[in-house]
Amino acid sequence: MRNRAAFPPTLFRAIVRPVPQIAIVLGLTLGTLGSLGFLEARADTPETAPPQLTQLLSDIDAAANRQDIKGVMDFYSSDFTHSDGWTRKTLTEALQAAWERYSQLNYRTELVSWETQGDEIVAETTTHITGTEVWENREFALNATLRSRQHYRNGQIVRQEILGEESQLTSGENPPELTVRLPETVAPESQYYFDAIVSEPLDKDFLLGTALEEPANFESYLDPGELELEGLPAGGIFKVGKASEETGDYWVSAIIVREGGIAAISRRLHVAE
Repeated sequence: MRNRAAFPPTLFRAIVRPVPQIAIVLGLTLGTLGSLGFLEARADTPETAPPQLTQLLSDIDAAANRQDIKGVMDFYSSDFTHSDGWTRKTLTEALQAAWERYSQLNYRTELVSWETQGDEIVAETTTHITGTEVWENREFALNATLRSRQHYRNGQIVRQEILGEESQLTSGENPPELTVRLPETVAPESQYYFDAIVSEPLDKDFLLGTALEEPANFESYLDPGELELEGLPAGGIFKVGKASEETGDYWVSAIIVREGGIAAISRRLHVAE
């Protein structure tokens, strides 16, 4: 292998931006609850949730797994807002694009907590997503987890906030196994450490890789920019980053390539006071 290599931006987006639109399906989980009478009382934990709610989550996951775009978007208010700046229209476009890329995606949503706040129901969920994609005759396996908070009113989602996110794509017969270290939240302009370490012995393998930080928004998803892979003599990526002076969420991503395969991972970093 060469110790430097260009990495096509389209493939970069395919790897470290697998499906940020997975937030779409998370919003479904409480989209119809406003019409159910059992939500008049407040509940805090999944154990206190009524059977109707548990069944609803299962039914909505099933609808998402059928890739029913109209059924998904019917749960979103026309004035829906998102912490990353997504709108109902851009979510629709992103979901359609995801399903074109991944002919089969499996969604599994877990309820973490739920409560009433005035005339809204607010709930936190965790969604696990797996799937495969073939790109340039190479198959990539997706494994993603997204934690989010949904606000709904009158049976529709009115706001969604992303609390945590990790997506990983692997390809090849022997992709690198990565151990990643990144704080969830840092202060503006503070230093932070990002490590993506290859867990297993390298033997004679030579590694290429790179890391990148980008704002977690629709614009970055559409235009991931150029990057180059460099030789990694230390068995992984070890970076000292400096947080932006602007508060908000950022994607911190790493790609590592070796003779036997590719591994790419992206995590969300909150920059907050």
